[in-house]
Amino acid sequence: MPNEEFLPFAIDVLKSHEGKTITLPLRGRSMRPFLEDERGDRALLQVAPVYKKGDVVLAEIKPRRFVLHRIVDISGNKVTLRGDGNLACEHCTISDVRAKAIAFYRKGSDKADMTDGWRWRIYSALWTRLLPIRRYLLFIYNHLH
Repeated sequence: MPNEEFLPFAIDVLKSHEGKTITLPLRGRSMRPFLEDERGDRALLQVAPVYKKGDVVLAEIKPRRFVLHRIVDISGNKVTLRGDGNLACEHCTISDVRAKAIAFYRKGSDKADMTDGWRWRIYSALWTRLLPIRRYLLFIYNHLH
């Protein structure tokens, strides 16, 4: 089922069942190098009461156009998002943020990498600080894979 049909349904389920989670397979390459759909990586999502800079969120950037990207800035009601594998940003409002990734299942594993765990926090801290040279690192990574 295409994301534009499935994701609104999944979001409604999350909103109507407080505290519940949903696991979604990832699509695309926008969160490379840590997350990739070719490996069968999945995200564990949950509606959060508050979203902050650094969170990886599911957001609707246009009607029925969803992305799973990192929040790089929140200014008032405006949210700036960027996929870890992207150089460009997308924009939405805080009300367009639908859920937060609380864990990822990578490389076919059934063991979750929690986003509040040490591994994810170290990766996030390093990768976000490498933004000035990310273009070159992504070029090398994409040509090796």
